[in-house]
This record gives sequence, C-alpha cells and structure tokens, in this order.
Amino acid sequence: GTLVVVPGGANAPGKGKVYRVRVEIEKNLDVDGQAVAAMVMATLNDSRSWGHSGRMTFARTSGKADIRVVLATPQTSAKMCAPLVTLGKVSCAEGNAAILTYFRWVTGTPDYGADRAGYRRYLVNHEVGHVLGHHHEFCPGKGKRAPVMMQQTKGLLGCLKNSWPFP
Repeated sequence: GTLVVVPGGANAPGKGKVYRVRVEIEKNLDVDGQAVAAMVMATLNDSRSWGHSGRMTFARTSGKADIRVVLATPQTSAKMCAPLVTLGKVSCAEGNAAILTYFRWVTGTPDYGADRAGYRRYLVNHEVGHVLGHHHEFCPGKGKRAPVMMQQTKGLLGCLKNSWPFP
C-alpha cells in the first residue's frame, strides 16, 4: 500500500489556469513509472482533453500538486476509494486524487478490446474529470459517441467508445 511519487517535472505547455499534476504509483507494481507519467501528461495536455479551449493546462510536478494521479493495486485502490465499493475493479476520484486501479490498467474492458492505450486515456480523462468537478453523463443514444464522463468501464450501452472530453 505504499505510494511512490514518480520523480520529475515539466512546465505546462498551454495557456490558462495551470494545474500541477503529481503521478504516484504503488510500490512494486510492474510498470515503468516514467512511461505512466508521460502518458498521463500527454493525455491531459492533448488538444482533445480538458485544456482544449485554453482555459487550463497541466504541469507535472513531484512536489505540491493540485491533482494527484494514483495507480494502485486493487486492494489499495479499494481502500482509497472507500466508502465507494469498487472491489478493486473500478477506479474513482477522492478529493484531489484520481485513483486508477491497476486491474483495469492491465485488463481494460471488453468494450475497448485490445485498445489498452485508448482505455487508459479514457481512465485518466474520466477520473481527472471528476477531480475537476465533472459528473457522470449517460449514453446519448445508440451508435453515438460516449461522453468521457459516462461510466464506460461498466459498459457502453450502445454508445461508441471515446477517450476524450472534446474528441
């Protein structure tokens, strides 16, 4: 259950309010922390993500942070997400932490199939979206793109998968 901060930092590349993001990974997980942090930051600073309009941008830090992105084992993520019952299979946001369960990081979901990168981008955008104050949305109709704030992990309900707030 010990979280380790991925060392490193980078200035925010965009305009607008700067959110400092710290990436933390549970000790002994079989991941490259630098690669995870790079993917998180590339996702958040993509033009299709939350900063697309220039209202906000994301800087990486290993110090004081506005947003923590945490990758943790199912057991640790379940404890961090409580009282939400996740069984270690659903990620969550608590306070300023976007808590990603390693179970989903590795397995994804049937609806995303082999597209692990797409699912991971969805996971980061969805949980950071909660930290930014966004709430769940619903499928707008069969064959339409799922909103990133839809609980796509639980199924697409006829919608098309989507990793981005502003595709």
